[in-house]
Amino acid sequence: MNRRDALSRVALILGGTIIGAEAFLSGCKNPSPSAAGTFSADDIAFLDEVGETILPATTTPGAKEAKIGQFMKTIVTDCYEEKDQKIFAEGIGKLKEASKKKYSKDFMELSAAEKHDLLVELDKEAKDYNKTKKEGAPNHYFAMVKQLTVWGYFTSEPGATKALRYVPIPGHYDGNYPYKKGDKAWAL
Repeated sequence: MNRRDALSRVALILGGTIIGAEAFLSGCKNPSPSAAGTFSADDIAFLDEVGETILPATTTPGAKEAKIGQFMKTIVTDCYEEKDQKIFAEGIGKLKEASKKKYSKDFMELSAAEKHDLLVELDKEAKDYNKTKKEGAPNHYFAMVKQLTVWGYFTSEPGATKALRYVPIPGHYDGNYPYKKGDKAWAL
């Protein structure tokens, strides 16, 4: 699967466009990432935990196994414009603040249920923001985090081979292949 196909499928899953996708498709590498595009090991661990809350391990691997924090770091640093890098970096702080405000604890100290509830609230906030967002307005940080989580997961080896149906050497096309409700989507 090439990058264009992978992005198209993830955009379809998310129901829209992906921030930074144009730069990723062109194979961009920011010559000098801004300070907002740098991440510490703690930031990557934090993003892994947020990603795991969005896509937890069940009968398939979760976002942590896909190293989603490292994926986010790479895309934000190499493919996002400086304004989106800044929004993303500030968003990490806002997410941490939201956890402190709601539960008086760091996000990493929350129970799985508390993490889930907090992210559901932030997702609703992002959706409401995007409904009223004017042309040229900045992106919502949580929309970025969620998009990168889904994109990174389903284009990673664990996501593509264990969460989706994967055939490394596909056979012929069968337009009448039986599909049962609940079957996994195809990776290729």
